[in-house]
Amino acid sequence: MVTPPSRRPLVSAGITALVLTLGLGVLVGLRDTVGVDEAWMAEVVDWRGPLGEAVSRVFDFLGGGWFAVLVVPIGVAIAFVFANRPWAALDFVLASAVAALVCQLLKALFGRARPDDILLPLDNGSFPSGHTTNAAVIAVSLGLLLQRAWVWVLGMLYVVAMAFTRTYLGAHWITDTLGGALLGAGVALLVWCLLLPRLVKPLGDDSSAA
Repeated sequence: MVTPPSRRPLVSAGITALVLTLGLGVLVGLRDTVGVDEAWMAEVVDWRGPLGEAVSRVFDFLGGGWFAVLVVPIGVAIAFVFANRPWAALDFVLASAVAALVCQLLKALFGRARPDDILLPLDNGSFPSGHTTNAAVIAVSLGLLLQRAWVWVLGMLYVVAMAFTRTYLGAHWITDTLGGALLGAGVALLVWCLLLPRLVKPLGDDSSAA
């Protein structure tokens, strides 16, 4: 059997990410906004233009609604099943579902108001960013499951782009996107650690999973 990597550092990292998410939520709940929120929003509003808004709305579609909640998790899960990796499929779907649920609970708990410069018809809680949470789940889960450097690089770029476009549209404060990134990464790490014994295959199965 392949020796499973040590889970302890990743479990600690996942728990730390979730604790930081809660701590950040308490901070913005007490202060409404912090200096970096208002400073960044003032900057990004000045950068607005037709092209940037069009690109941001594409990311808005990719990272939320029925596409992000149903199409992406199911599509990735089907791909893993066809690759003979059913436990990887379960990992991705479970991480996506748990992160989305926790994100909605935190939105209701903190009830943070969205920025005044918002360009989208949204009125639910602003913290944490659901789109950025989803992007982080995708990036970290696929990075852990595929173990390829280029997957990590593209995943991190996707998270940064999603976070930027959420603030560009005024849908979130920058601390909302930071909280979402921490939440998504933390959940992805903990779910992967939970399923790790099942995700590690015997050496003889590696070729079938490639």
